Amino acid sequence: MQKLTAIFLCGLALTAAACGPNTATRATTGAATGALVAGPVGAVAGAAIGGSGAVRIR
Repeated sequence: MQKLTAIFLCGLALTAAACGPNTATRATTGAATGALVAGPVGAVAGAAIGGSGAVRIR
């Protein structure tokens, strides 16, 4: 059950990292989401993923 919860939270974090109309907004939401999930390392990773445009919601 813990694995399923962890997978769900990671998927939710990736989805939230892609929210925003431009690169700056996606990087900001990615950093905020990453910080909530994994602390400072997550903030850096979320900003990188969100800002790169690798994950987008249409």
